[in-house]
Amino acid sequence: MMDPALLDDVIRRLLEVKNLKPGKNAQLSESEIKQLCAAAKEIFLHQPNLLELEAPIKICGDVHGQYSDLLRLFDYGGYPPQANYLFLGDYVDRGKQSLETICLLLAYKVKYPENFFLLRGNHECASVNRIYGFYDECKRRFSVKLWKTFTDCFNCLPVSALIDEKILCMHGGLSPELNKLEQILNLSRPTDVPDTGLLCDLLWSDPSNEATGWAINDRGVSYTFGPDKVSEFLEKHDLDLICRAHQVVEDGYEFFASRQLVTMFSAPNYCGEFDNAGAMMSVDETLMCSFQILKPARKVLGGSTNNKIRLQVIERMVTMASLISGWLVSSTPVVDGGLFHHNHITAAATDRPNASSLPCWINTLVMYYLLCGSERM
Repeated sequence: MMDPALLDDVIRRLLEVKNLKPGKNAQLSESEIKQLCAAAKEIFLHQPNLLELEAPIKICGDVHGQYSDLLRLFDYGGYPPQANYLFLGDYVDRGKQSLETICLLLAYKVKYPENFFLLRGNHECASVNRIYGFYDECKRRFSVKLWKTFTDCFNCLPVSALIDEKILCMHGGLSPELNKLEQILNLSRPTDVPDTGLLCDLLWSDPSNEATGWAINDRGVSYTFGPDKVSEFLEKHDLDLICRAHQVVEDGYEFFASRQLVTMFSAPNYCGEFDNAGAMMSVDETLMCSFQILKPARKVLGGSTNNKIRLQVIERMVTMASLISGWLVSSTPVVDGGLFHHNHITAAATDRPNASSLPCWINTLVMYYLLCGSERM
């Protein structure tokens, strides 16, 4: 195990970055990072490949090295151990600070092993992150040996989680080979990600409205699956929702198959090109699901050269209570701490609910955080 005092100091240095110039790297040594990987690897292997978790918990999708946005997620959701977290994979590549991103996540996993959980994404694989940025970042800032240390750690990550026996989570999606959930438990670790098979599909497959059953995936890996396969799988396994990541979605979250599946993506303005929002889903003790939406920061004209980032937060709350007799939508506005809660359906809620679209145990609550402020050029 890692020395607790050293672990706390590593976390402190990683969090100090948010008070520095944007893009500033944390001051960590290669030896410290290797200790972090070793400690996390040991914990991953002592926990099952299919995690059995309990609500309340917050779920995040792809982060992809966007470290400042990861810190924003914690700003809104609460820094561990204020809240329990499940991340769905794809921590590295694309973004400029994959090392800070994965180190903070691993540090929280080591610090709070029973409250903070990480699943494997398709980018936690040597053949992928060798190409899309993480290898180059490790080599430039430290060494190729450190990248290999991370590879050994990634090969031990769990691949799925089940929340209160009702919400199944993974990075990619379903597999034609998945007949029993016990199959996930039986996947061996440590392991690389194969080109085909159950593990590959859990990390690579995608839902598609154009598919009926299973279809060829345009990625060239795994499959796409239609709404029929989602309904069939949920009914067979007595589940209510599939929560996955793996795809950029405009609002940070997107429903599929009559709200039986939700895609989460937590990297706003992905790669600086998509102008998408990022999202985090909170599941409370009653299995009410809520979405906190992080809009990408926008440039504001005017102000001094050292203009500080202005932050305006507009919070819209959509409360939809699912009753046996149908859906009840509250219309009473609430004011809390200077933030306005508007209880009405907004355009971003792309799937309007009906009495049969979601099991009666789920209520859906949507909260929008609109961020705007100046950015350094």
